[in-house]
Amino acid sequence: MTTERTPITETDLHAYVDGQLAEPRRLEVEAWLAGRPEQRARVLAWQRDIEALREMLAPVLAEPIPVRIPTSAHRRHSVWPRFAMAASIAILSAALGWLGRGALTDAPQAQTRNVLAHRAAIAHVVYSPDVRRPVEVGADQEEQLVAWLSRRLGAPLKPPRLGGAGYELIGGRLLPGEEGPVAQFMYHDAGGQRLTLYVTREGASAGDTAFRFAQEGPVSVFYWIDGRFGYALSAGIAKSELYKVAQEVHRQLAPN
Repeated sequence: MTTERTPITETDLHAYVDGQLAEPRRLEVEAWLAGRPEQRARVLAWQRDIEALREMLAPVLAEPIPVRIPTSAHRRHSVWPRFAMAASIAILSAALGWLGRGALTDAPQAQTRNVLAHRAAIAHVVYSPDVRRPVEVGADQEEQLVAWLSRRLGAPLKPPRLGGAGYELIGGRLLPGEEGPVAQFMYHDAGGQRLTLYVTREGASAGDTAFRFAQEGPVSVFYWIDGRFGYALSAGIAKSELYKVAQEVHRQLAPN
């Protein structure tokens, strides 16, 4: 009797990249990818993203952790969730700060642009490969998500509708910025490709509103300042493809 194989899903592919599959399933995924060059190219791109993240964060991760980790079983169970969250935020903040150091000697407007692109790219690489919890609040609670992020940033936000460009909202999260909170909205297309929109009020008064492009390792970033916010759209896709989406985002978010 022949046993029907369980179909390979998007979750399987992300778990494969993260090294979280059991050996039998890993072999099934590899066999499935062997006959699908396009899917294999996507997986290789994700793996390059992760490797780029490791290289970017290596100097930060080599530094001593300025936190005493609880040792008793009781303290692990009672404190660890909060500690893990705080440590994640601390590492991300340190990484963003480290990446932005090279831009601090530039003129103020160039500094704002460079730091915005750097931080958006790192936030994209940190969270977009996450299988289990890529966002804090899902698109099924969009109204609450928008109200929460708007309240934290102190100004009304609205995630653009990108269905016409082939992308749907997954949800969003709050990130730590240099001078205050930052919002990140995440989208994906039918093939699982993810892109993120990074929204900050830091440097929004810099006065330079030009639409700009940066290549941060494997991540393409279009970024600009408009009204009260700075925006950066990031994805591991070609510049020309991201540009089309960025134009639509810019059109929807431009102040009236």
